[in-house]
Amino acid sequence: MSAVLTEDLIYEILSVVEEIPEGKVASYGQIAKLIGRDKNARLVGKVLSMSEYYGKYPCHRVVNHVGRLAPHFPEQRALLLEENVEFKDNLHVNMNMCRWDC
Repeated sequence: MSAVLTEDLIYEILSVVEEIPEGKVASYGQIAKLIGRDKNARLVGKVLSMSEYYGKYPCHRVVNHVGRLAPHFPEQRALLLEENVEFKDNLHVNMNMCRWDC
């Protein structure tokens, strides 16, 4: 399956992100898998980096597979703390406690 970035694919990714409940997080790979593109976690990251052009989405709820925060998103930690997301350390969400079970 091709990883060509189309408007439909962008909105498909963002619609999944929109479903992540407050206080939970999902990984880029988890979102890729939910849209049927298991190997396209980086594509999910690319879309999320452009999400502001498509509306307001809770992109702060997406982290990497071990819970690490996005390196170029300084507000992410504060936003997650406001939602009572538990952290293992300053840069990692506790995925065992906060992973979205979808």
